[in-house]
Amino acid sequence: MAGAIIENMSTKKLVIVGVTLLLFQALAFMVGGLIEEGAVVTVDVGLAYRDDMFSEWKEMVHSVEQRKLHCNLSLPKTYENEGRYYDCDHLPFMELGSVAHKYYLLNIRLPVNERKKVNVGIGEIKDIRLISIHQNGGFTKVWFAMKTFLTPSILIIMIWYWRRITLMTRPPVLLEKVIFALGISMTFINMPVEWFSVGFNWTWMLLFGDIRQGIFYSMLLSFWIIFCGEHLMDQTERNRFSVYWKQVGPIVFGSFCLFIFDMCERGVQLTNPFYSIWASDVGTELAMSFIIVAGICACLYFLFLCFMVFQVFRNISGKRTSLPAMSKARRLHYEGLIFRFKFLMLVTLLCAAMTVIFFIISQVNEGHWHWGDHTVQVSSAFFTGIYGMWNLYVFAIMFLYAPSHKRYGDEQSSDAGANSGEDIQLTTTITHVDGPTEIYKMSGKEAQE
Repeated sequence: MAGAIIENMSTKKLVIVGVTLLLFQALAFMVGGLIEEGAVVTVDVGLAYRDDMFSEWKEMVHSVEQRKLHCNLSLPKTYENEGRYYDCDHLPFMELGSVAHKYYLLNIRLPVNERKKVNVGIGEIKDIRLISIHQNGGFTKVWFAMKTFLTPSILIIMIWYWRRITLMTRPPVLLEKVIFALGISMTFINMPVEWFSVGFNWTWMLLFGDIRQGIFYSMLLSFWIIFCGEHLMDQTERNRFSVYWKQVGPIVFGSFCLFIFDMCERGVQLTNPFYSIWASDVGTELAMSFIIVAGICACLYFLFLCFMVFQVFRNISGKRTSLPAMSKARRLHYEGLIFRFKFLMLVTLLCAAMTVIFFIISQVNEGHWHWGDHTVQVSSAFFTGIYGMWNLYVFAIMFLYAPSHKRYGDEQSSDAGANSGEDIQLTTTITHVDGPTEIYKMSGKEAQE
């Protein structure tokens, strides 16, 4: 009787068969931890809540979501490294606009369906870690306190400012109207509606906050353009909003595009907090493109603003040639006005620079879990500092541009006839005889006695 193959096979062939079997065995071990390139994981998730320890859980939302895995193994894929973990990028999971309940329950399932190729090729899941990003209690108290205090402060100064404007016999000029609109937008973003999120499940709070901030950004950027333009002292007829449509138009259009982009994610999250625009390749590329383009546009805007401020300074320097012909008292007065106005313009430029930096960093920081190894750490002091800077700047602008009851000429009326030819005009906006404002006099808005 013929012997078995193990008896009759040559040693060389037997070794080959044995090595082949070992390779397949190693492959069998490695299949459980092998992740395909571009593998997609499907998760069946549900979120429930309750407000005490004894009531039944109430389901808030249930959804089936897909996330693309981006994993790599730093070690060679050999038998010795079997059991090692892949290093995977963080996946966007969910985002809640309001946390009004005391207890939440999260249910995560990974269904497997080989026929439909659901969760096939994702390897063996050994561990799932959830990273929670939330606003801590200390910062929440500070943030609520700042908004509660600053809202009436800006509202009072805004009412006081507009009351002084309406008491004048002339109609408000463009700059005064824009300052009032800036005060309204600042009051809108200051309103502490976050207090209501403590007791009400308002899922739209994140979207509402983005809309408020977008309106304020648009108003602030437009104000700086008009503010510099009204002090250029060129021959262009200004004091009309239509003069600035070429500069303000792109700002409004860019803000509208950012609103549409925000609605693509925040709008869907109103009903499904597990939705993320970063979950797909197209969504990720679109989001990255919007953030990069927005950052570039913000930098270009700041450069254009610097150019406008440079033109204002150059024109003011040209007006200084008229100062030596004046009397010493008037020369010192106008030199003081020019210094104050230049200082205000530099403060405006500094505020603009900090705003652009804050905008770019906040955009990068918001998507920092989606950018792999590129992370940006922003402290709470930076947020409160920028927010306080905006309020102080708007407060100062409304106070300084409010009409004053005093005029420089009233104190030196005896010299009016002798020095009537020494007046200089440092800006192009014309004010009525009864209404020069504090900052008009500081910047030489209307140099008259």
